Amino acid sequence: MKKTKSKRIRFLKGEKIFLFLIILFGTIAPILTVSSKSILSKSNIDLERLKKKVERQENINDSLEMQVNELASLSSIQDIAKEYGLSYNNENIIVIK
Repeated sequence: MKKTKSKRIRFLKGEKIFLFLIILFGTIAPILTVSSKSILSKSNIDLERLKKKVERQENINDSLEMQVNELASLSSIQDIAKEYGLSYNNENIIVIK
């Protein structure tokens, strides 16, 4: 039986650097992809929270605006004027919004 010698493959310096860069890119690219998607997902969650907060505040503002309109109605102003013994004068009424 003959012993076969296994030949060892030798890489040139440029090939070693190129192979190292390929391996480095192959390991870093998936990590960067996952981390960027994680950051994007977190940003989307924060955005949705802010949208809900804005929507709640808009509902509160609408409710308060309706209350202001009710209090600024003619009948309400006349009732309050009568309650305090005042006379109704339209020129003196200012509605602030």
